[in-house]
Amino acid sequence: MKYVKLNSGDQMPLLGLGTWQLRGQECTASVKEAIDIGYNHIDTADGYDNHQTVAKGIKESGVNREDLFITSKIKPENLHYEDIKADAQRFLDELGIEYLDLILIHWPNKDIPLKESLKALKEVKDEGLARNIGVSNFTINHLKDAMEIEPDLVAVNQVEFHPTLYQKELLDFCQENGIVLTAYSPLARGEVFENEVIKELAEKYEKSASKLALKWLIEKDVVAIPKASSREHLEANFDLFDWELPGEVEDKMNQLNQNNRLIDPDWGEFDY
Repeated sequence: MKYVKLNSGDQMPLLGLGTWQLRGQECTASVKEAIDIGYNHIDTADGYDNHQTVAKGIKESGVNREDLFITSKIKPENLHYEDIKADAQRFLDELGIEYLDLILIHWPNKDIPLKESLKALKEVKDEGLARNIGVSNFTINHLKDAMEIEPDLVAVNQVEFHPTLYQKELLDFCQENGIVLTAYSPLARGEVFENEVIKELAEKYEKSASKLALKWLIEKDVVAIPKASSREHLEANFDLFDWELPGEVEDKMNQLNQNNRLIDPDWGEFDY
């Protein structure tokens, strides 16, 4: 595993298991299998409704809590001060842990003052319920607003990021300001397998399309959290750390952006 340093000094694994849409025994088995393979970063959210099954997978793995990096996210409707304080403790109870490595605002909500949310999150961190604070689906303008309120609080911004949604300006802004970018849907919900350029590169270099897409991310110090449930896919996604990304692959994949946003709910604020 390779890591990127957060503004707190903590090390965040560059590869994690995304658990969106994983529930029940499938979720438990995936978490346990992933940890057995070598994953030590598990990403979940209140909105995924799977905290308890993630917890079961962690418990069944037998791994020590301190050897894992666990992230969860607060629903956008729960960003009032009291809701955040209550949710943080509830997340820990549901996950069966004493602290989160990272807690995120899942989506910005213009109807709840960001200052109120960040005040609560700062207290959550100060109280040791979460070691790091972050956001998700924040634009540059959202990040600027947060930094004006709490200059050093936001450690991570988790966004949709893949070769056909290469948000380079956002990545540059984050890295210039000490914020780590995490990529969800790093395989563009399977579209990387159908991309002709990536298919040709995969054949030429004898690496799967998913390996090339994930390696392209982590070479940029972007954390990738692909979802996988089968051991075969979990192992394939994990095979990233003993080979180098060919320069031609990086160059060509850097040119694939189509602003291809796949997750764009009606209430998203990507135009801000």
